[in-house]
Amino acid sequence: MLAGRRAGSLAALDGIAFVAQNAPLYRNRSAGDLIHETRNLNRRFDQRYANQRLDELAIPLKRKAGTLSGGQQAQLALTLALARRPQLLVLDEPMAALDPIARDDFMTTVMRAVAENGVSVVLSSHVLAELERVADFLVVVSHGGIQVAGEVEELLATHRLLTGPASGSEQYAREWGVVHATNAGSQAHLLVRTDSRSEPVPPGWEARPVTLEELTMAYLREPGMAAVCLSASGWDEGTEVTR
Repeated sequence: MLAGRRAGSLAALDGIAFVAQNAPLYRNRSAGDLIHETRNLNRRFDQRYANQRLDELAIPLKRKAGTLSGGQQAQLALTLALARRPQLLVLDEPMAALDPIARDDFMTTVMRAVAENGVSVVLSSHVLAELERVADFLVVVSHGGIQVAGEVEELLATHRLLTGPASGSEQYAREWGVVHATNAGSQAHLLVRTDSRSEPVPPGWEARPVTLEELTMAYLREPGMAAVCLSASGWDEGTEVTR
């Protein structure tokens, strides 16, 4: 990601940009002033890109940051970060307070930077729909530890949601790597981790693929149970799971 650069060095820091949840900007400074100040505080800054981005977004250079909408402030903060031409962009809940259109516009800008400039992105978010759309690698953190981590495609391929009679769920729960279990009357729903989707399903049970949201919620709800079951089943190959 930052190959050949010593961690903490100026060269490494030059390659990292950060956008926080509240898009901190000097509210009494104009967009143009913020571009000027950011350019002077960084050894690398693409002012032409920044001016062009704000023009595309219809954000006047003379407008003070405090008078912009939430979506415009987020876009301004993102523009200042991307104009530094980082190799790594760290986003900490940057869309938490944005409306759906502003979130979509924000992520479109981020994904364009990934596609056109090869920027690597670390995104922290509680909006699971965002992760399903953009994430290649997922890390679920809860209770002070990493509950599950891996390539999204692989995680989805090795988890299934099984539905069957509640009367037999306890038996199968001991045999399968159950991450999360719920009962709805006479039916049980078990989210399990398995070697593949081709493993046979017992009579009376049905299996379907899980969504990224279902998988993430399962590990968030019962991290202790997930760790115990995965460790006992031996199915956490290559995945760090802690309580």
